[in-house]
Amino acid sequence: MAVSLQVLYPVGEGTTFDYDYYLGQHMAIVGDVMGEHIESTLVTKGLAGGPGVAAGYHAVATIVFSSQSAMDAALANAGPALEDIPNFTNAQPQMLIGEVVG
Repeated sequence: MAVSLQVLYPVGEGTTFDYDYYLGQHMAIVGDVMGEHIESTLVTKGLAGGPGVAAGYHAVATIVFSSQSAMDAALANAGPALEDIPNFTNAQPQMLIGEVVG
């Protein structure tokens, strides 16, 4: 069963997010240290939380793995990616791990 890891970067008072660094540098680090275990990635830049509603998240990264064991192996190597977070945001990331059902 495929599983996904979503990393959400919430908008909050005074939070910042460097999209150029995130896409150009951070996601390359993720690929370098976790890539052999990843099936696919998707990055979504927050634009709105609905019609006329400000976005609640700067970005959401979705990483799909073929199985829980593949994700576990990837997360065991995630140290450099986690250490890189302060280089592009001061927001506290949230995570959601889930079973891919559709």
